Amino acid sequence: MAWAFELVHGPLGGPIGGLAWDGSGMLFCDINNSVILRWDPQSNSVIPARKYTNRTNGIAFGANGVLYGCQSGSRRIVRFMPDRSATVTATRLAGRVHNNPYFLTVDRQERIWFSDPNHSSLAVGPGPQRFPPLEHQSVLRLSRGPRTDWHIERMTFDTSAPAGVAISPDQKTLYVAESGNQPGGVRELRAYPIEDDGTLGAHIVLHTFGADRRGIHRGAEGICVDAEGNIIACAGWRRSGPGPLVYVFSPAGAVLETHAVPADLPLNCAFGDDRLGSLYVSTAAGHLFRIQSIGRKGYMPRNLSDIAPTNS
Repeated sequence: MAWAFELVHGPLGGPIGGLAWDGSGMLFCDINNSVILRWDPQSNSVIPARKYTNRTNGIAFGANGVLYGCQSGSRRIVRFMPDRSATVTATRLAGRVHNNPYFLTVDRQERIWFSDPNHSSLAVGPGPQRFPPLEHQSVLRLSRGPRTDWHIERMTFDTSAPAGVAISPDQKTLYVAESGNQPGGVRELRAYPIEDDGTLGAHIVLHTFGADRRGIHRGAEGICVDAEGNIIACAGWRRSGPGPLVYVFSPAGAVLETHAVPADLPLNCAFGDDRLGSLYVSTAAGHLFRIQSIGRKGYMPRNLSDIAPTNS
């Protein structure tokens, strides 16, 4: 059955990136205007939840209502605290400022896995932008040290354009969208086993996005995982290939479903409205869509029912 995409906000004219359900509303990032907005499905209203976020893109909740954000304009991961304050995590990998954090996911150990491509052309401004980018574009991981300080580790050594990241419900697999959307780039959905020592094993390719005489087929950007472990991915564009789609892949990579998105360049997806089984999809032009009662429920790493909505 085809999904019915309901436009709940937008288009804004610029990308909506990060999405995170706070227990009763959907937070979404207006990247160009450096604001996190909140849509309340009960009142059908949108209000600013966080302002002056310096191009925050990917967001995800951790423990105790802490919202982690990829602050690409400052090249760092920040913690948006429930009391309205914000704190900075580590910003350097082996002594160097890392690239531009893009999407992230938080595991049950409160480790933050994030893609770190070089998007310096989009992250304009003073401060950390004056530092040169790293020679690699990798998935990095933030974790707490023995004295509660944060430190960063490089986790992938075979990526060149990482985008969406997600962790399986059993915490044993990291899914990565490798999305080199240029001639010669690699466009794959990958699964990396998370070893007992926390390192990543060699990946397997769940899906490869192709190319034809019209051009390359745009790879996956944002991804999320449902309660059964299937991967939902936003991919495609109108210029070539099958068009803008939301894919549903099994953990083994079988294409279970595809659904045409009514706007170009789908960018991210996240579950919300848990009792309804709703999926939210954003686009590069600033659409926020909701698809209700899709017959599957989202995997939410934490019980968010007790998180107070951020609405000021």
